Amino acid sequence: MDEARMTVLLGTLRQCPLFADMSPPDLENIAATCDTIRLNKGETLFRENEKAQGFFIVQQGAIHVNRVTPDGREQVIAIFRPYNCFAEICLTTFQSYPANAVALESSIVVLVRRTDFRALIMRTPELALRMLTSMSFHLKHLVQTMEDQKFKRIESRLAHYLLRLCPMIERDEGAVVRLTSSKKVLAGQLGVSSETLSRALARFRKENLIEVDGPVIRILDLDGLRQYLVEQ
Repeated sequence: MDEARMTVLLGTLRQCPLFADMSPPDLENIAATCDTIRLNKGETLFRENEKAQGFFIVQQGAIHVNRVTPDGREQVIAIFRPYNCFAEICLTTFQSYPANAVALESSIVVLVRRTDFRALIMRTPELALRMLTSMSFHLKHLVQTMEDQKFKRIESRLAHYLLRLCPMIERDEGAVVRLTSSKKVLAGQLGVSSETLSRALARFRKENLIEVDGPVIRILDLDGLRQYLVEQ
């Protein structure tokens, strides 16, 4: 690996929460287990049940991880952006990826090779604790996703999603939620079609619960949204 690529790679590892505060020699050892992969928008990084080569860190762009439901719908599990890591589950007994990963936009990811990194963990036990911490964050996200899915009505799912993203401090002008992905991806996260999501948003606008301006959603009536959680 040439010096310029190594510098960029070390910078990526340093900004990844998983490897924060590790010493330069340790980061260099980790870098030795890595490869860089470039993806075009819409390109698949890996598919469900594909043999796992390792886990990944987003260096640039965005990757969404999804599964396809029995009725053919795409269920978005999570979206990962720069310096997020994902697919660490492959370091355990899992031999294959449990989901699909696709680039939402032109992206660069760092592949941390499974076999080499497992050998490094044996020499640096601290890494095992860091991996457990990272996987616990993913588990927390999955629990939140399951909470969204417990509501049968799309309006209730959407209300729960928006309320969860609202700032803790409510201002007089109303809370503002900024979507970081397209409405199509949000529909996948909520387990519905884009058309169904659009109808739910239109209903909320008609009831003066929200205002929508591109990716920005202004919450006008928090209590009105909470009522949908009661109805489910």
